[in-house]
Amino acid sequence: MRILFKHLDVPDIDDMDVYIREGGYKALEKALKEMSPDGVIQAVTKSGLRGRGGAGFPTGKKWAFIPKDPSLKKYLCCNADESEPGTFKDRELIVRNPHQLIEGMAICCYAIGSERAFIYIRGEYIEPARKMEQAIAKASNRGFLGERILGTDFNLQIQVYRGAGAYICGEESALLNSLEGIRGEPRLRPPFPAIKGLYESPTVINNVETLANVPHIVLNGGEWFASIGTEKSTGTKVVSMSGHVNNPGNYEVDMGTPVREIIFEHAGGILGGKRLKAYVPGGSSVPMLTEKHLDVGLDFESMLAAGSMLGSAGFMVMNEDTCIVRATLNMARFYAHESCGKCTPCREGTSWMVEMLESIEEGTGKMGYIDRLVDIANNINGRSFCALGDASAMPVLSSIEHFRDEYETHVSERGCPFAGDRGFALRGG
Repeated sequence: MRILFKHLDVPDIDDMDVYIREGGYKALEKALKEMSPDGVIQAVTKSGLRGRGGAGFPTGKKWAFIPKDPSLKKYLCCNADESEPGTFKDRELIVRNPHQLIEGMAICCYAIGSERAFIYIRGEYIEPARKMEQAIAKASNRGFLGERILGTDFNLQIQVYRGAGAYICGEESALLNSLEGIRGEPRLRPPFPAIKGLYESPTVINNVETLANVPHIVLNGGEWFASIGTEKSTGTKVVSMSGHVNNPGNYEVDMGTPVREIIFEHAGGILGGKRLKAYVPGGSSVPMLTEKHLDVGLDFESMLAAGSMLGSAGFMVMNEDTCIVRATLNMARFYAHESCGKCTPCREGTSWMVEMLESIEEGTGKMGYIDRLVDIANNINGRSFCALGDASAMPVLSSIEHFRDEYETHVSERGCPFAGDRGFALRGG
């Protein structure tokens, strides 16, 4: 079923007039004129919508945490940083249909009592940022943003804020620091953003895909959304498919859809008719899975039971000719480069893992390095200041768990047995 992408076949859906003609901003009108703020939160809670940025936290519960005190300033921050390798869904949602996001943000702000919202977008997203700025200007001119929206007492300003390409700023508290103009490093929690977030005020931070679902929930009801997907993972999910597939791109599928169907039907199967070797289901920060996990459902619970996580659903598919050690090294280099250096386990451990993986890949590693890699990764995982350290450990631990024999072959043969493989590139569609 398509919810977020249902209008993508409509020419010029990014144009405000076309969006309105297709039913756009009807949900905002319904929320402002027919529902109370608590009623909107209840609808989102009933829908079972969970965060689409990676953590999967219930969206309605997050909104309900915001204090009801009308004297407090409250903020909404839309996380459009999307720096997770293998993930490019938010980019398409913004470029193809920016008003869907604006409408979702406006409804959220009405629900939590906020009159100011920010879209924090990664610095490399030049076209998406331009699209959002143009769409915000048009929405303001037509009365969907600004003062007394649609003739009500609700006021809202939305501002696009461009980041500077730091992966760590996708972490919500580092994002808040960056918005405030200080170094993008994670904050100690508690207090959590719902109590003390942007400018020390109550703040909701939601992903682009999460907020884009909100107009559809308001229009059709929470029960409707909850009827799609699985009992605990409701609705649809946009999957970013990249790597060794015939048809890379974004695909919106019902939660619970088997991975086999997504790879072999939607994405057209493995490039060149090769055999699947491994796939990363949620961006590079989650454990990789193998061919034996093809029938796992695309939902939070099934992925966790299989030993991985749904994350952002950024799928990176690797065929039988892929060198797993080299692919893991590529991921490890990314995390070592992007570590903010705030805590010792992440700052030191990520570099150590890169050095040892380089030695194994180049043929100078020793058999003991494999267990040492596991030890280093385990001492980063759960012991770093934020989730970046955990993310760096996942590719290393899972690759050794599933492909230890390949590591041992690198050591025993004093080099990489995949001479023709030039590495698995961390690329999007």
